[in-house]
Amino acid sequence: MINYLRPRGLIKLLLVLALAGVVAGCARPTAPRIPGQAFDPYESENRRMHEFNRSVDRALIRPAGKGYSDFLPDDIESAIGRFAFNLSIPSAIVNNILQGNMVGATEDTFRLLVNTTVGLGGVFDPATELGMPAATDADFGQTLHTWGVGEGAYMELPFLGPSTERDTLGKFVDLFTNPLTYVLPNPENYIGTVASVSSRLSDRGRYSETVDSILYESADSYAQAQSLYIQNRRFELGIGSGDTYVDPNEDVYGDLYGGLNDE
Repeated sequence: MINYLRPRGLIKLLLVLALAGVVAGCARPTAPRIPGQAFDPYESENRRMHEFNRSVDRALIRPAGKGYSDFLPDDIESAIGRFAFNLSIPSAIVNNILQGNMVGATEDTFRLLVNTTVGLGGVFDPATELGMPAATDADFGQTLHTWGVGEGAYMELPFLGPSTERDTLGKFVDLFTNPLTYVLPNPENYIGTVASVSSRLSDRGRYSETVDSILYESADSYAQAQSLYIQNRRFELGIGSGDTYVDPNEDVYGDLYGGLNDE
């Protein structure tokens, strides 16, 4: 893994950000935002990918998630989730800085320091008990939105699930925006990825009934997953969705497939 302190690591990160800046400057207009709907010119390809993701979930992720959740006590699962989220905060700090949100960057930094020290690496959450603001959970897709990049077409990504053109680029750049990726040596720099995957498996088992109802019991699981993702993503970005608003805390499908790249 590239060392953050070496010129090559810095150059690679700067090149990625430069590419994102070019995309932001050349962003094409998107279709009008319709509550609960998406611009979906790749629907046939997306539906094929959705079926692939369902088959992977049915064969691997679903049984692994249920086994994982049955094996670990709830308190341990929650601790792993907090640990994984704490490791993702440095990336959120970077994205807040790129968005010009210095208040969010400062609050996230203090939360990271408290939970990493007093909270034993994030296993516990003393920051919340102390009344500190919740973490912003900023990502590069949000940063691109702040820079004026349009949502683009809806996409279903292999293994990662629902996305858009903008968020797909954001997921890629987020692979490089977490400073821990560069600071920690091998193999410690993979701890965040392992913790994130473990957390997602835990969520898949914990919310199995809800996810199953979306993927296997709805009349059109593709349309259902797309609608949930688009509505909640737009809500996170401050784009109103009128009467069709869905609580983002209920977007279990989006949560499961949206955080695999957090480090």
